[in-house]
Amino acid sequence: MNAKNTLLEAALSHFAKDGYEGASLQKIAEEVGIKKPSIYAHFKGKDELFLQTLKGALDEEGTRIIRRYISLKDQPLEQRLKGLLEYLQEEYTRSSKTKFVLRMAYFPPSSLHDQVMELVFPFLDSMEKRMIRVMRHHASAGHLPVKDPDGAAVAYMTLIDGVLIEMVCGGLEGSQRRLAASWPVYWAGIHHI
Repeated sequence: MNAKNTLLEAALSHFAKDGYEGASLQKIAEEVGIKKPSIYAHFKGKDELFLQTLKGALDEEGTRIIRRYISLKDQPLEQRLKGLLEYLQEEYTRSSKTKFVLRMAYFPPSSLHDQVMELVFPFLDSMEKRMIRVMRHHASAGHLPVKDPDGAAVAYMTLIDGVLIEMVCGGLEGSQRRLAASWPVYWAGIHHI
């Protein structure tokens, strides 16, 4: 792994744990075994290091989410969709990348809000477009009796937001409770839209 990638990996763990404001370039440099000024050979400053770390984490998370959904292909759609939500909950508790991405997507540093959202919105739009394609496919194949597969996909993305915001703010137990309460309502409801 080259020095820049090593710095990005170290920065990820610090930004995930301490947030943008709490992360220290000095501690990141120490973890990598370099002096703080050496960071500037690769990044203009903390802002660029943070944004590149977030971009890389978003790319990897998108790939992991898609792979996970594909791995559930032999399950019925309801189990695949709910399973994806449960996977995201699990990943938040064990993966610094997932934790970092979710925290920054919902609570970006105020000084970098616009730049963060320029990275996050395309990620979320891509996920929503994929979900629309999934719902349309299942609806046209007769596996999902909905009149509005696009609405079902958007509602699913909204459910993801609610469950994951609870995860970030309230922890796993509250997030699991929210999913358990809302899933039957969502699944029954999309059959009527």
